[in-house]
Amino acid sequence: MNWVNRVRNAIPFITKRETAETLWHKCENCESMIFLKEYEENQSICPKCGHHGRVGAQARFEALFDDGEWKDLPAPEVKEDPLKFRDSKKYTDRLKAARGNTGEYDAMQSARGKIGGHMAVVSVQDFAFMGGSMGMAVGEAFVEAAKTAIRAKCPYIVFTASGGARMQESTLSLMQMPRTTVAVQMLKEAGLPYIVVLTDPTSGGVMAAYAQLGDIQIAEPGATLAFTGRRVIEQTIREKLPDDFQTSEYYLEHGMLDMIVPRFELKNTLASLIDYLMAGRKKAA
Repeated sequence: MNWVNRVRNAIPFITKRETAETLWHKCENCESMIFLKEYEENQSICPKCGHHGRVGAQARFEALFDDGEWKDLPAPEVKEDPLKFRDSKKYTDRLKAARGNTGEYDAMQSARGKIGGHMAVVSVQDFAFMGGSMGMAVGEAFVEAAKTAIRAKCPYIVFTASGGARMQESTLSLMQMPRTTVAVQMLKEAGLPYIVVLTDPTSGGVMAAYAQLGDIQIAEPGATLAFTGRRVIEQTIREKLPDDFQTSEYYLEHGMLDMIVPRFELKNTLASLIDYLMAGRKKAA
């Protein structure tokens, strides 16, 4: 029995459901043990080393929108398991498990609310839902959110976190790359800002599509950003890559980002950008 369990068992007022896993969080970077409540109140940032952990859509919305108020956009319905895909499990079973674990319909959720007094539509990918993989539901959610922003004449902000295309949907997943690209072009033709915030990790088909098409490209500190794996690249070019390769800091140094913004500063930064980019336009109600 380890010391955490001994301490837990010696305290009579801790219920059986409160285990070491529910009371503590181990930082992936410095391996410090942090009270989970303290960690969550700190926006999932390690108070000791500043490592930015992964967060879901609801936590993002709460931190971004004025007064913590927003309106969720309905998840668009798409045909589930169109290919009747099965590996070690049925695709439908994987979807059911992901929905049970996250409480969300799919890997992208969208909402509309005000940031710094300006109306904005925000979409967030949740890596906890099948690695944030891009399938038809994600593609449809992106397109519908972009259309909502166009109707509201407001900016569209996307937080990316994905392992890439969803293999269970094969070519149908890859088709979402051109679909989302067309939606971004619609925003540009409407003269509306499209802002991307890349979070850890963003890779694969998402990185090759809408994740790199923003008018403004922002990333959180220390995020892993890549199209393909480090090992694959090293084996292909037969060279050792820099230690910071495929990080936010590397991308910024090589001109592929506009800025790196810590999570605590993100709302004010986005509010300032929207204020600047929407100058001359009447604030949406």
